[in-house]
Amino acid sequence: MNKDHPTKEILESKGTILRGKTICLCVTGSVAIIQAPIISRELMRLGAEVVCVMTRAATKLLGPELMHWATGNPTITKLTGNVEHIYLAGERPKRLGKADLILICPATANTISKIATGIDDTAVTTVVSTAFGTQIPIIIVPAMHESMFNHPILEKNILKLKRLGVDILGPRISEGKAKIARVDDIIQRVIDLVHPVKELEGKRFLITAGPTREYIDEIRFISNKSSGRMGVELAKEVKVRGGDVLLIYGKGTKKVPAYIDMVPATSTKEFLNLVKEELTKNKYDFFISAAAISDYTPKEYLEGKISSSKNEELSLGLRLTPKIIDIARETDKNVFIVGFKAETKVSEKELIERAYKRLIKSNIDLIVANDVGRDERGFGTKTNEVFIIDKDKNIIHVPLSTKRYIASKIIDVSLEIFRLKNY
Repeated sequence: MNKDHPTKEILESKGTILRGKTICLCVTGSVAIIQAPIISRELMRLGAEVVCVMTRAATKLLGPELMHWATGNPTITKLTGNVEHIYLAGERPKRLGKADLILICPATANTISKIATGIDDTAVTTVVSTAFGTQIPIIIVPAMHESMFNHPILEKNILKLKRLGVDILGPRISEGKAKIARVDDIIQRVIDLVHPVKELEGKRFLITAGPTREYIDEIRFISNKSSGRMGVELAKEVKVRGGDVLLIYGKGTKKVPAYIDMVPATSTKEFLNLVKEELTKNKYDFFISAAAISDYTPKEYLEGKISSSKNEELSLGLRLTPKIIDIARETDKNVFIVGFKAETKVSEKELIERAYKRLIKSNIDLIVANDVGRDERGFGTKTNEVFIIDKDKNIIHVPLSTKRYIASKIIDVSLEIFRLKNY
């Protein structure tokens, strides 16, 4: 990639799990090709180098220059004297540019059948044939009309490819179409195949995320601006590194991927009960309390709807709720606990001091502090700035970054301390 290309600004913006990996994205003539630039960028945000190869049919739907822009690398549309297929997938040292994985996405019925029968008449099919010879992992992501996907010959060809070790991802059957798999699922599968050894394999994580709702009557409640994004990104990061994760999720707005095990919760009481139940019944290595748990709940819940026509004023009595990290520590003395401390309009020094006091008082292992009152930070944003603090008051400052990148740093630090603690 050209170091001066604008794409360098997005590299590793969501983490480093694909750092040093080269993904060959082979694109064919399906209308799902509109997802190709998005998939490229998501791979790059996790550190991957992406090289795009297109069939002639694909170039009629999407210009090669757009993929050049998306990846920062020239798009390959035909094979020349540079023997691009050998460069990407042949017997060459990795340092010379060999791909770590071939991703055919989207893959048409035409291209799938050509690959299955060994026909090499496009840049894509020749790259894939070469990859078979060097045993580079191959993922095929079909996208076409449902009737085409149900063709008996295509079904036999897909089965043949599966038996040859090709990974077939999807499709999603909807509206009479065999639609391309979800982007999150595609990225997850790429990570699975290029990282067969997972550093968190065998480790279990319990994570809370999202806001709580403390009901006043049947329709009114006290809540906060949390979207749940931070906790969801943490769960995704654990999953891509091979860990087992259960997410206890409030009424957040961030969608939870289908591959994340999730149980819903609404009130602080529900969160507390679920955390206590899980830590009692199951053995977890880590508990990460990323949910925005309410500090107060109404003293009294009123049945029905409070009538505004009968009450010109309404006084609301509140009582303090238990700290979820305190309950977690009382329940499990050994689980590694990561807490979060949100403040507004405080100095950096005061933010760190308050967070550290909470860490010591609750006897947890790590705490993440941030000022949610600043722009582009905290609740409802895609980015944040945090300070990660341990028991020895070592402080790691993560400047304004995506929440996925911050999630990767929190997991890095947690794992490092966990290993030292259990050495």
